[in-house]
Amino acid sequence: MIHAYKTLFLLPLLLFSCSSRQLVSDSVAENGVSRSLAIYRKSVLAGIHYALELDIPKQRAQAIVAHEVVNFQLSAVRFPLQLDFKENPARISSLTINGQKVQVTHQNEHLILMPEFLRKGNNDVQIQFQAGEGALNRNQDYLYTLFVPDRARTVFPCFDQPDLKATYTLTLRLPKEWSAIANAELRDSVLDQQTKTYYYKTSDLLSTYLFAFAAGKFQLYQNNVNGHPASFLYRETDAVKLKSSLPAIYDIHSSSLKYFEDWTTIPYPFQKFGFVAIPDFQFGGMEHPGAIQYKASSLFLDAGATKDQLNARNNLIAHETAHMWFGDLVTMDWFSDVWMKEVFANFMADKSAEGQDGNDNYTLKFLIDHFPAAYAVDRTAGANPIRQPLDNLKDAGTLYGNIIYHKAPIMMQQLEKLMGKDKFQEGVREYLHKYANTNASWPDLIRILDRHTPVDLEKWNRVWVNENGRPVIDYTMAYQSGKIKRLVVTQKPEYGLQRVWPQTFEITLFYPGLVKVLRVNLKDGNLELKEAEGLDKPLFMLFNSGGDGYGQWPVDVQILQYLFGIEKPLHRSVAYISLYEQMLNGKTVSPADLLMLFSQGLEKEQEELNIRLLCGYISNIYWQFISKSERVKIAAELEDKLWAAMLRQKSGNNKKQLFKAYQDVFLSQTARNRLYQVWKDQKAPTGITLSEDDYTSLAFSLAVRDDADNSILAKQESRITNPDRKKRFEFIVPAVSGNKNTRDEFNSSLKYLANRARESNVLAALYYLHHPLRQQYSIAYLPGSLALLEEIQSTGDIFFPQSWLQANFGAYQTKEAADIVRGFLKSHPNYNPRLKAKILQATDNLFRAEKLSD
Repeated sequence: MIHAYKTLFLLPLLLFSCSSRQLVSDSVAENGVSRSLAIYRKSVLAGIHYALELDIPKQRAQAIVAHEVVNFQLSAVRFPLQLDFKENPARISSLTINGQKVQVTHQNEHLILMPEFLRKGNNDVQIQFQAGEGALNRNQDYLYTLFVPDRARTVFPCFDQPDLKATYTLTLRLPKEWSAIANAELRDSVLDQQTKTYYYKTSDLLSTYLFAFAAGKFQLYQNNVNGHPASFLYRETDAVKLKSSLPAIYDIHSSSLKYFEDWTTIPYPFQKFGFVAIPDFQFGGMEHPGAIQYKASSLFLDAGATKDQLNARNNLIAHETAHMWFGDLVTMDWFSDVWMKEVFANFMADKSAEGQDGNDNYTLKFLIDHFPAAYAVDRTAGANPIRQPLDNLKDAGTLYGNIIYHKAPIMMQQLEKLMGKDKFQEGVREYLHKYANTNASWPDLIRILDRHTPVDLEKWNRVWVNENGRPVIDYTMAYQSGKIKRLVVTQKPEYGLQRVWPQTFEITLFYPGLVKVLRVNLKDGNLELKEAEGLDKPLFMLFNSGGDGYGQWPVDVQILQYLFGIEKPLHRSVAYISLYEQMLNGKTVSPADLLMLFSQGLEKEQEELNIRLLCGYISNIYWQFISKSERVKIAAELEDKLWAAMLRQKSGNNKKQLFKAYQDVFLSQTARNRLYQVWKDQKAPTGITLSEDDYTSLAFSLAVRDDADNSILAKQESRITNPDRKKRFEFIVPAVSGNKNTRDEFNSSLKYLANRARESNVLAALYYLHHPLRQQYSIAYLPGSLALLEEIQSTGDIFFPQSWLQANFGAYQTKEAADIVRGFLKSHPNYNPRLKAKILQATDNLFRAEKLSD
């Protein structure tokens, strides 16, 4: 029975800032976990331990029966204490507090523990219940938990905030044929006729979002990671992928673990190391100590894997391993600083590879991995700062995005340059040692780093971390008698109030047979470069030639005639990015001209990362910034250039990148016949290795163009043997169907939560549902997609709202589509500002395409 409790509304409100905490009375309880509730609980709770027993049945439809014991120290009992449980309270069958059975009081997603049943000191709460399934990710024969940022409360009652770290003692009762992995080491197991029971040791101190387990029909592989025994659960069945990938996966983990132990001077800080590969996982990975979760397709690669795929796997593993220190050992105290753990994981993952391929290659990879993705958000009207305020954890998912994962590492690189590598490392080590097994904020770190440098980091922090946007860099040049008389570099914000981004970067002047590098330290709105005075007039100049400056960079138009003759791949990459950014702003070069320029260079460009960059730009321009009529006119020419470049490239990886680009843009019958024959015979062009996934992608590419062979999809399905990949294929097929009614039904089905459960499958299907060749029909789906956004933010995982918007709107270019967005925003003037920002981010190219077509 559920009761209201009036004194709940007297819970003190603790207003928080970086410098003070203030007590305010008469707070009203609310859904989610408010900042005031979190601060109050932190002030009265300590020594939290959860003992959790789960009985997981073999049948997906049966409920999971659970028993929980929560122990904690309480310093004050004046007010009710809230355990977070975002579930139907009818799931709770019994509640006992300190030995006394009490009635269940549940309000606003909280289980209320009445003060008359609590006591100062040790408290014991026992709960019998059916586990919620909001974050259990149950499938037919496996499940896995994913509790970030505040979703532990959808499964079991808990204090679901990052600064209330606790220990966990987990017991899992499973079907006999299942295996499992959890944060802690296995203490014991018992086997009977139908089930097995795993008893785990008590875990290390963990925030609720890091508590995790996975269980199901998995294969078990065991090896060592830098001296630590490490179990690996997976469902992959491809023997070729297993043979080549298993040793590599362990080697990468080992080298990453050693690097971070050496860099931090802190040995691996948890009791065990282990990981699990999950089919169609929502993220690339999730850093649960002892039970890291990975997307299976990111780990298991075959002989046809490109350099880009191999780099991505290296980065992913290094990223999750870095989290063991940055996020798991030292955890942010509130999710407004969630970016801290992500920036360190990304930045440190990059650093771990810094010495492997030489400085230029490292810089090239860092540039391509981070800058275009950061610019894609920071140039938009919906751009957000790196650090954002957060009043309630239920909105924490809206903080995630490319600014956290891509602009923040660029900022951290600038900070390291500003301080010097040694001083930066000293400061970070001090931070890790001081806050080990506890929580910290960004101001805590800045205060430590500030002691290791004479630079005013507080001033630097304001523009780089607390404000959004990027600078627009420009210049004026004056010549006299063939010499540079004056070179002035300026900066201004792309939008918003006047401000300055202090940063260093390079300008390279190119002459016949030599170059001259000018190093720029831009601290103000303008800078006269005295070093340039008296130098000969160059053939052309390249801004940000070192690849580490951040902003919209000017392009010397003279570079267009020399572009593919530039010696350094890094310099070419910088030029490609700057040209694309200028094109988006209607400057320097038109979309059609840039498309032709980039396609002409594909045969000459030999660096694989640059090939990938160019192919991505070509696809974006072709589908979003070239009109339908122009596209038809140039399709055959573009196809010929891609195919010819593919044939002439020597690298198999380059050939494969170009083959995939050809598959992406093809329209002609000649191209169709080539690709159909490759698919039908399963015989790739010479020098290219294609996997089952590649042939599946090719089948979809043909089918979305309403191929004459209407049995393509059925034939491709018969070739797939792995059950997880077959289910994924079956889910996507209706979105690719040539039958409009089938596509309509699929789109309508996404209104229901159960049909959106496998988010990565949904996003793959939406790509085909909204393919540019189907948009005359699919544009009718866009209003409904926007109408679902708030629900998706509430029910989906952290990346799903942004990914949903991108998958629905990312390929549109027409005024009609732009009007749908404008109309929605106009009719919802009080719309959630963070979700509005994500809409503006996802539709920025749509509005630019509309403007460029005027």
